[in-house]
Amino acid sequence: MVGRKTQNGLVGRALQLDRLSRVLDAAVGRMAGVALVGGDAGIGKTRIVRELTAIARERGFTVLVGQCAELGDALPYLPLADALRSPDAAAALESRPVLRRLLPGADTGGSDALSGALAQQRLFGATLGLLGELADRAPTMMVFEDLHWADHSTRDLLVFLTRMLQRERVVLVGTYRTDDLHRRHPLRPVLAELQRLPLVVPVELPPLDDDAMATHLTALGGGNAGLIGGVVGRAGGNPFFAEELLQAGASGDRLPATLADLLMARVEGLSDTAQQVLRVAAVAGRRVDHNVLRAVAGLADGPLEEALREIVSRGLLTVDQHIGYDFRHALLQEAVYDDLLPGERTRLHMEFAALLTASGGRAAELAHHYSAAHDVRGALITSLEAGRRAVGMGAPAEAHRHFDRALEVWEQVPDAEAITATTRIRLILDSAAAAADSGDNHRAIAHLRRLRQIVTEPQLVAETNERLAWYQADGDDFAGMAEVAETAVKAVDQGPETPMLARALATHARTLWAVDRIDDAREAADRALAVARRTGSADAETVALVSLGLLQEALGDLDRAEELLSMAAAKTSGSLSGHLRAQFSLARLQYERGDLDAAAKSTELGLQVARENGLMWSTFGTDLRFLRYLISFADGDWDAAEKRAAMFGVRVGTPPEALLSSFALFVEVGRGRPVAAERLRWLEPFWGADDLVTYMARGMAAELALWRGDPHEALGHVDAVVAVQQPHDSGLIRISATGLAALADLPPGDPARARGAEFAERARYAATHGPVGARTGLGPEGQGWLARAEAEWHRLNGTATPEVWERALAAFEGGYVYEQARIRRRLAETLLERGDRDRARAEWEKAVAVADHLGAAPLRQALDLLGRRARFTVHESAEPEAASVLDALTGREREVLAQVAAGRSNREIGERLFISQKTASVHVSNILAKLGATTRTQAAAIAHQEGVTAAD
Repeated sequence: MVGRKTQNGLVGRALQLDRLSRVLDAAVGRMAGVALVGGDAGIGKTRIVRELTAIARERGFTVLVGQCAELGDALPYLPLADALRSPDAAAALESRPVLRRLLPGADTGGSDALSGALAQQRLFGATLGLLGELADRAPTMMVFEDLHWADHSTRDLLVFLTRMLQRERVVLVGTYRTDDLHRRHPLRPVLAELQRLPLVVPVELPPLDDDAMATHLTALGGGNAGLIGGVVGRAGGNPFFAEELLQAGASGDRLPATLADLLMARVEGLSDTAQQVLRVAAVAGRRVDHNVLRAVAGLADGPLEEALREIVSRGLLTVDQHIGYDFRHALLQEAVYDDLLPGERTRLHMEFAALLTASGGRAAELAHHYSAAHDVRGALITSLEAGRRAVGMGAPAEAHRHFDRALEVWEQVPDAEAITATTRIRLILDSAAAAADSGDNHRAIAHLRRLRQIVTEPQLVAETNERLAWYQADGDDFAGMAEVAETAVKAVDQGPETPMLARALATHARTLWAVDRIDDAREAADRALAVARRTGSADAETVALVSLGLLQEALGDLDRAEELLSMAAAKTSGSLSGHLRAQFSLARLQYERGDLDAAAKSTELGLQVARENGLMWSTFGTDLRFLRYLISFADGDWDAAEKRAAMFGVRVGTPPEALLSSFALFVEVGRGRPVAAERLRWLEPFWGADDLVTYMARGMAAELALWRGDPHEALGHVDAVVAVQQPHDSGLIRISATGLAALADLPPGDPARARGAEFAERARYAATHGPVGARTGLGPEGQGWLARAEAEWHRLNGTATPEVWERALAAFEGGYVYEQARIRRRLAETLLERGDRDRARAEWEKAVAVADHLGAAPLRQALDLLGRRARFTVHESAEPEAASVLDALTGREREVLAQVAAGRSNREIGERLFISQKTASVHVSNILAKLGATTRTQAAAIAHQEGVTAAD
């Protein structure tokens, strides 16, 4: 674009700044956004974000800025901690101790401290909550600068926030160097994942063109046209390089060939003392505290201040807001650091390490300096401590990295066990646990497979093999898994019973179940429970009870399963994860058994535990909230269900998000919300890619099509679901019932109606066959849908009786009020056909009352149509309501009739309504039959009489 100086001082970046400003606009309108700003070093990323920050503040945004550092890979959540130092975040931090612990000088422990994956999930939830609280007061922007240096946990946090933010007034902005992203850089897959998400706006900063660069340099007030022309030719469109070249040229200096040479030429123009101070600062990183700089530089206050004044006046360091200094650009810090002699670099790192050790510096920072100083003893001690602190902070990836660094130098420290109070084997186990908590089961398994070759002490053999089997089960790595778990049991099965034996037995039961050794799994779980109780191992007892409960459920003994899961949920153990898993498993079973009241109580108890421990966004916290949504839907509390569905984002970008989103369709389709169509558009890319998403989304899309009067479209969705299901999947019962309903809605003579037997048999098979033989139990909902399928089968064949629909109604008793109301509609129709007007009216009124209570608009419209046909009204009146000749038409048929009235052909109707020409033809045939018209002209005349017209 043509270069020009804009009002904001940027040149050549109006297009990119406009894109970023539109993200702010969307956030003001309650549409969260994420902007990822990429470009080469020196291209102007920080400058454009600074301009965006100024615009945001002018518009009333709260702005938090966090800076990653080159050693940030070792410091968990460094940019988050940096951002939280803002006074704007202080009030929101008061109620979030997990975030306060990130601030400098804070204690990472505490009475409510967790570790590993749960600690991370709590921290993520707390960050999301903090942003939401700030956004309730004012739109909020959080900036992550230099993501190419971000630690693993910060990258995970950014992905989490990007997925979870939907309607909040929040903008996230991240910057990164494109020229640093080599093929295996850890940010590359993160960027690829994020840029697939719908709320992410990528903004790439290209080099400035020659005109824009010349305008930029002229605006700086530098030099004559000849100098500017020479700089433009040398700078390659990089503003930072151009500015440095311009300054050097204006001073009459020779222009160096590379940026590094140019920067060092400016450094060499400083006094010797100032150069010494700048070299010390470079070892600290991009930012350095004044007191630390003074101590390591070894200068008195006078000489130090004089040197700093010289450096700042030359624009090499800037004064930051936290009593310290920042390098003007990271490239400058890198150039000075790279210019250090090896011995000089080692000495300075050692001085920083000694100083920070004496002043109680952060363990991760100490580990960085000791490692760079080649002090293996110091590196071992501080890496181990940094790993332990990372575990407590909820940063398992960084913990694993620190533990592995400690392992790298372990053999080089003769008295390693004495100075660390641990063993190499224990360190390997800790590293594997941290890797697993960070989601890297592959690395955890690799660690433990190597370890099991060298351990000989029985307790360690048991622990190593038990953890290995557990991680294999988590990662679906089933090869040899049960045998590994059996090795763990045998290692400690000869002596006195111990909690380790109970844990090994519980894990063995889990692995046996995973490989379909059902009887062996039950025997191992029974024994695990007995040993856990005798040894007082609450954690192992909970695991065993849950395993036994799930086994009994699979075997069909639902009463015993609920009893076991109730005992597990009532146990008080040291594992919050185990407790939440037990509570969720119990609530899910109660829901599937149709005991909605008990399921609601169990779910609320689990949510209370999650809420009290800050784990509402943990895996089981999310599962419990989702289950509570389903219970509210089934129980008829649709207002609560719709409120809970607000966390199920519409704009999805990953299969897990798509699955969660698809469940919101229950209420949205039931209430006829327009957002259902939008949600389905976002879900469509996942149809076929994920079987469960296909089942949920296309199943609900079929119901939406039926409400719109398009049974052919509904059948297309039903067939797509059937194609990804196994014949024994219980979900086929519901989808087959939906298919039969679609067939029954087709006009007589439609060849598709002949498929009824296919759908009926599919439902019956799924109801009686499980994955390994006969199905031993079918919950109330499954029984209800089976009865509904049978009733729809009779409706299709013209053999439906009131008794058929009454059986379906009885099968849904105890809850599922919406399904009952839908069945009452069909029951009322059948009773009218029988001539039993009074009973028909009674069922119709009950259905109307439920539809009104739920706000189920499509059902209410169908009931209104039935009521007008039957001359029913909700309240009796002297004059019955007049019926319209169009009452027999569905909503879609009315749309088609309007197009017919406008004189359009079937092809034109299809194009306008986004349906096929064949479907349009079917609709026209149905309309003619229902209106008693023999030609399209007669149908158009009726439409005009009734005031039906087509919108342009």
